Amino acid sequence: MKRALITGITGQDGAYLADFLLKKGYKVYGTYRRSSTPNFWRLQTLKVLDKIVLISADMTDFSSLVEAVNVSDPDEIYNLAAQSFVGNSFDQPFTTAYVDGLGPLSFLEIIRHLKKKVKYYQASTSELYGNNEMEGREEGQNEKSSFLPSSPYANAKLYGHHIVRIYREAYGIFACNGILFNHESPLRGLDFVTRKITNSVARIKLGMQKKLYLGNIDAKRDWGFAPDYVEAMWLMLQQDTPDDYVIATGETHSVREFVEEAFRSVGLSWEKYVEVRDTFKRPSDVNHLKGDYSKAKKEFGWEPKTRFKELVKKMVVTDFVRWKKFKSGILFPWDAFNYDENVEIISRNRER
Repeated sequence: MKRALITGITGQDGAYLADFLLKKGYKVYGTYRRSSTPNFWRLQTLKVLDKIVLISADMTDFSSLVEAVNVSDPDEIYNLAAQSFVGNSFDQPFTTAYVDGLGPLSFLEIIRHLKKKVKYYQASTSELYGNNEMEGREEGQNEKSSFLPSSPYANAKLYGHHIVRIYREAYGIFACNGILFNHESPLRGLDFVTRKITNSVARIKLGMQKKLYLGNIDAKRDWGFAPDYVEAMWLMLQQDTPDDYVIATGETHSVREFVEEAFRSVGLSWEKYVEVRDTFKRPSDVNHLKGDYSKAKKEFGWEPKTRFKELVKKMVVTDFVRWKKFKSGILFPWDAFNYDENVEIISRNRER
């Protein structure tokens, strides 16, 4: 039986990946960071919490990561833990640098010194490309496109991305970067603009909220479905040689289009409910991202299964059902949704 260690297992991707690997027959271990409030609702939603082994660890504490590797003795490590909110990275640049940049280095050093035959996956990001306006706009950004990070988050991730490549070449470690473009799901956190939109649409439809406040609605992203993307993570580590791969849909849609589709799915006109406010805009933003996943398709046959309209509908319907049950007296974990996500706390609500 193969053994896998997933960092950030309580997040969207971690939960879906745990579910995926369990179905493949893996023994799954996952790290989580202790906090005052338990954050296992995603694992509970997928009914996998009692099937995995949880290990308390922190990406800024090297000794705890060594312990996690020793306890799990993994065949594969999936490093998904991160300070993953672009907006927050402007407020917490040092934390972002330590976790997203030096965290991968810690694991690579552990693998190197322990001389373990471990395959390593690093969660890279499309934010690395930044505002390369003239590059990849039509055909999409690929593995050879140049990087121009536009946030502390993207810059920290760029260090992690390059250190994986360096250790792969210098020490022969089986290490892959998955350059994943935006991928969403009903398990997405409310810090992300997609869940903020679908959660608000559900509440507005049910008469529980009057307005949805947003920032830059003209930004364009390549949005996919998270369960499709975790399969790609696994496929990368099943190849004969390690490499880096872009995972995307090859389609781009604006935040405005996401809003329109979300409101359309419940029969409402978005213009009546949406207001744009500067306080929800970031100091620096990426205007356009579109991925070219042809390499992944060619080398291991991966393609996205879920397209834009289906993705939006899945998220809206799930949030609508959650809130409808809530109104009937059925409670959910507090962080599956919240009660008024439009409060203007500037340092926490710059949408990704």
